[in-house]
Amino acid sequence: MLLYRLSGMFSVVLISASLYRVDAQLSKPCESPKQWEGNVYTVDTKTNIMRRARVVYDENAPRVRITEDISIGNQVDFYDVVYLHNVEYRLNLKTRQCNVTALTRPFRQFGVPHDANFIGKATIGIAGIPGENVVIENYNGQFRDGTKYFGDVTYPDCIPVSRGVYYESGLSLDRFYDIKVGIADPMVFIPHKECAEKLSGT
Repeated sequence: MLLYRLSGMFSVVLISASLYRVDAQLSKPCESPKQWEGNVYTVDTKTNIMRRARVVYDENAPRVRITEDISIGNQVDFYDVVYLHNVEYRLNLKTRQCNVTALTRPFRQFGVPHDANFIGKATIGIAGIPGENVVIENYNGQFRDGTKYFGDVTYPDCIPVSRGVYYESGLSLDRFYDIKVGIADPMVFIPHKECAEKLSGT
């Protein structure tokens, strides 16, 4: 039932992106919060993965903590992942095995990149009735490695709503919800002991 409801939310975002209006007074997107906690639902057409995750995001460091369940067909795996100092610490919560991987690509923001292109605005819901709509900004651009992206954020607070990343053979689409600005516990970015033991060789 949850996946069905979230999939419906995806449809709203995709429809809204096609109904934006250009605002000539805005030449670039807003600036998203640098630290927040929230949830994300991801569909990746390249790998046929569906993911539900809890995210703690710190763009200043940069560092990210993601607790996720990943579905591929009928198989579901559970991971606790820390991205820290351009290294991924991925702990399988079933087997308690940790994989430590150096990342080769630059950090990718969940919010609006500073060099993104502003496209326009859209209203989700019923325009003109207080409490029955939310205004979003649409943006797109390219990461430093040439990968193209697009996304939506709320206006005027610039909270992430969705983000899509294009690949040669597919698309990865994130849908964000229940976001709260700020980080309650900075200690969440410390990798699990299984990962620390692997680094030390013990």
